[in-house]
Amino acid sequence: MAPSAAASEDRKALVRRMLIDVLMGREDPEGFFAMCVSALGPQETRSQFLALIQPLSTANSSLHSGLTSIYEQYFSKTEDDELQLALALSLLEVKNDQLSTPSQDSPLQPPRDRPNQRSPAQKSTVSQPQGNSNTKPADGVAQPPVLLWFRRDLRLGDNPALIGSLEVGSPVIPVFIWSPEEEEGPGITVAMGGACTYWLHQALSCFSSSLERIGSHLVFLKANGSSLCTLKELVRETGARTVLANALYEPWLKERDDDVESALQKDGVECKMYHSYCLRDPYSVSTEGVGLRGIGSVSHFMNCCRQNPGSALGAPLDPPVSLPTPAYWPQGVSLNVLGLGRMPRRKDGTTIDWAANIRKSWDFSEGGACARLEAFLNDGVYRYEKESGRADAPNTSCLSPYLHFGQLSPRWLLWDAKGACCRPPKFQRKLAWRDLAYWQLTLFPDLPWESLRPPYKALRWSSDRDHLKAWQRGRTGYPLVDAAMRQLWLTGWMNNYMRHVVASFLIAYLYLPWQEGYRWFQDTLVDADVAIDAMMWQNGGMCGLDHWNFVMHPVDAAMTCDPYGSYVRKWCSELAELPDELVHKPWKCPAPMLRRAGLVFGQTYPERIVTDLEERRSRSLQDVALVRKEFGQYVDKRSGCDFVPLPQRLVSEALGLSHRDGGVVTEGQQFLLPVITRMEFKHQLEDPDADAVSNPYNAVLKGYVSRKRDETIAFLNERDFTASVMYEGVQRKERLESDYRRIEGLPGPPAPRGRARRTPTAKDRFSVVPGGAVSSLR
Repeated sequence: MAPSAAASEDRKALVRRMLIDVLMGREDPEGFFAMCVSALGPQETRSQFLALIQPLSTANSSLHSGLTSIYEQYFSKTEDDELQLALALSLLEVKNDQLSTPSQDSPLQPPRDRPNQRSPAQKSTVSQPQGNSNTKPADGVAQPPVLLWFRRDLRLGDNPALIGSLEVGSPVIPVFIWSPEEEEGPGITVAMGGACTYWLHQALSCFSSSLERIGSHLVFLKANGSSLCTLKELVRETGARTVLANALYEPWLKERDDDVESALQKDGVECKMYHSYCLRDPYSVSTEGVGLRGIGSVSHFMNCCRQNPGSALGAPLDPPVSLPTPAYWPQGVSLNVLGLGRMPRRKDGTTIDWAANIRKSWDFSEGGACARLEAFLNDGVYRYEKESGRADAPNTSCLSPYLHFGQLSPRWLLWDAKGACCRPPKFQRKLAWRDLAYWQLTLFPDLPWESLRPPYKALRWSSDRDHLKAWQRGRTGYPLVDAAMRQLWLTGWMNNYMRHVVASFLIAYLYLPWQEGYRWFQDTLVDADVAIDAMMWQNGGMCGLDHWNFVMHPVDAAMTCDPYGSYVRKWCSELAELPDELVHKPWKCPAPMLRRAGLVFGQTYPERIVTDLEERRSRSLQDVALVRKEFGQYVDKRSGCDFVPLPQRLVSEALGLSHRDGGVVTEGQQFLLPVITRMEFKHQLEDPDADAVSNPYNAVLKGYVSRKRDETIAFLNERDFTASVMYEGVQRKERLESDYRRIEGLPGPPAPRGRARRTPTAKDRFSVVPGGAVSSLR
């Protein structure tokens, strides 16, 4: 191509990019025309402008008419004006050698019809609004549209695929294809449970309304065999040559998208996936330069991202004000046909509206997501760093369902959080935890159903279905656990602290397998996320990459998250009349108090399904020690850490075979990696629940685990949560120092004067220092 021709093509490409700003409302039509004249010159503008804006005749007829009117008004000048323009143009041509040769069309005459321009009759026909027409245009009349494939990116703001469709400069057809079999994938993932599916139904309805407000609408389709078959049918029906979407990172969905992209490109259809769902593409995260030590922790993950940075995040993208519409819309189905929000019916034909409270509790729109974010940044963010665990106060953002369905992008959330007056690192760190979960899922595709630590598959789990049902329905007899599970059932959500409480109760006290908790969460959470839930439940079940070094006591945890009992009273109304100091342990109430409160155990409120909490927790630790001893080949004798088989991708990086080198490790080889293991297991392989003499780490963990702080102090400080946390921190620091002195054989610190000391009781074995403990260590 000649240099002048190449320069001309570059100028035309610049005009097409400027046209996108007009479509998105960032530039007015008059300013766009002025920039065209400046970029192309009057002569080329006169000959090429109508051809450049021709796609708008079907995509946005009103904008096309306005630009045509500006063009005609500009070039319909008097003869003197035209003569002056010609003289000025000739002077510019003499001075500028880079200007192309003047067109054969005289600047004093209207441009001739070109092959790619329609006649005036054709223009008048296609300039009429065609957005709701279902009549196919004649071949060669309309430009091939773009299929914009929405999945979990139901928003207009900061949507890379949506902006990418505008850059094509063709009409856009937004589509949503529902394929539950593809969503589920292999194994037992429960990717779309009841609450999650209901949210999706409501979110799609809101998003369709948002598209209608910018002159478009969402086409709903039920997959005909597979998403690929449905897309191929759409391509044949609409004549589209481009398919755009935002990428998903679940391994089975990534494999599906790769197959779609490959098959469409073989058919000559361009298919492109944009990165948007996470801050960092999990398939691009590498451990090169960091190593594998500490894998599973968020600190290790963030080090990997810092050591191997990807492309810059950039600023969030503004939502478009309009969307080019095609002359022909494909035939879709109604949203109800997808069956996402279908409610069960009784035998008499009445509907069971189980989602009524969920509907009252949430605004499912993109605007609702922005409102929640703004409300949090104006209020709750100031208490998040220290009090995000409070169940009785709105100190959390409640943005997780909006992130899951893409009604709010993580980049937008991070951008606004960094721009807020208060920027708590803890809140921003949550997005790193989210990316870490997806990274783990890409490394271990069986994360939702298979324990990562091989010995832990042999744990003796309980099969008591009555205990499981009581936990699911919030009828365990422990008010904090019951309140959280009832909140989950009614609203589809609970905060992260309460998720830890109920998970610890299910695993450590009821001996029920973590898979049961995972499946229930996936079915009842409106933010049910396979990667995040699987990682959390694996860690809680002590078989993930990171051991939880705590167990939430169902009573003591309430002193931290619900000191007044208002959370329990809200969701367990039968306990509303109990005093603050007994609302979390109603079994300690005297009989007259129970009668006054109208509380009858086994009738108005359930009996405790288990009572020997400490013994049951101790047995769960013994079970872990037993399987570690039985499968000694998966325990590092030097450090005491558990071994986990490495996936091929991490092995390749560890051996120096990077992705770009194409290094592959033989599948038959198994590489074991020591991973994070709780201290009491590492120090004492035989009896992790032993006393402080044989296992000094145990006392520290028990103090943190069961929160054995003085109840009197706790209730005196309940009005000042910060003071309570500070008191607990001082106690833990003293325990750490005391244990260190015992290990090193140092004398104990002198007892402070004037300090109230706790009186050991026979029932509290953790407060009694075994006789001869200090002397035996010397």
